[in-house]
Amino acid sequence: MKITVTRPRDLGEAEIKRWRDLQLTGRDLGNPFLAPEFALGVDRFREGVRVAVVEDASGIAGFFPFERGPLGVGHPVGFGLTDLQGIVADDDLRLDARTLLRSCGLAVWDFDHLIARQALFAPFHTARRVEPVMELGEGFAAFEAHLKEAAPKTHKTIRYKERKLGRDVGELRYEFASADTADLRRLMDWKSDQYNRTGRTDRFARPWIVRLVRHFHETGFGVLSVLWAGEEPVSAHFGLRSGPVMAGWFPAYDTRFGKYSPGMIGHLRLAEGCAANGVEEIAMGRGGKEFKEGFKGREIPIAEGRVARRAPGAALHWARTTPLNRARAAVLDNPELYKRADRVLKTYARLRGRVS
Repeated sequence: MKITVTRPRDLGEAEIKRWRDLQLTGRDLGNPFLAPEFALGVDRFREGVRVAVVEDASGIAGFFPFERGPLGVGHPVGFGLTDLQGIVADDDLRLDARTLLRSCGLAVWDFDHLIARQALFAPFHTARRVEPVMELGEGFAAFEAHLKEAAPKTHKTIRYKERKLGRDVGELRYEFASADTADLRRLMDWKSDQYNRTGRTDRFARPWIVRLVRHFHETGFGVLSVLWAGEEPVSAHFGLRSGPVMAGWFPAYDTRFGKYSPGMIGHLRLAEGCAANGVEEIAMGRGGKEFKEGFKGREIPIAEGRVARRAPGAALHWARTTPLNRARAAVLDNPELYKRADRVLKTYARLRGRVS
């Protein structure tokens, strides 16, 4: 087994093709967060992005994208922004995780949305959860029929509010792929407002993330969808697309239209737009949105944990992060605690707004 570490930008065309071919070997490997385009994009704006190219007797057997920080602390590429992580390789690849880390110059590798079935990292899981996926392979009509059966109240509410929005504001129009940079800027403004309103960290306060999103929009790897009511933009979604798979990323809406549940209307319209444009599934990401239960057709088992070698950097990292990660995991796994934490964050955001 040979492992070579390089920057994604230094891979050749044949290597990129092999990466894409390996994505076809497993259903969940086709996710955009595991595509070479994602690693290449983040590599434009982050210095620590690397990829380990794993070779065996038959040739390239896998690609392991990661980010390397101080003291050899490693994370998946775009950590904190990604909803699926792992090594892009055949399931039968036999490789020791700590050997992989040693070859990458890493003391530790943290993950929080790892494909749980990857045997390489299975001994290092500390928690397992699932990511819901909308299935659209049989078309939108079949998807909507599933939604009506799985969550009839949710479907009825969405369609009712959709009609009411059309009557009160203007005829609804859905643009699946907007190339307008003003639409993108508006979505980021809406999302920043949501982050601040709910006490979360504003991702768009980080210039590199803004530049990354703009880059994906310009290259077509990112798809910006907008819901209009008359002349009013009501909601929008920016997702990543790799062939037949869409990864939900940044949904947002204009709070002036909050009573119409524009986010839920937007998700239903997104499903319709994706089905009409060759997208067969939408990975919705892990989260506490209850409506996802009705939308999902299947789930991707994901895992949280860390691989560590005996090194000073790993010990220091453990001391800094493990207590916080355990507390966060307890909240995520308990719906009542999740709701309480959400209320606390929103209260904090309101108080912070009054002080400022």
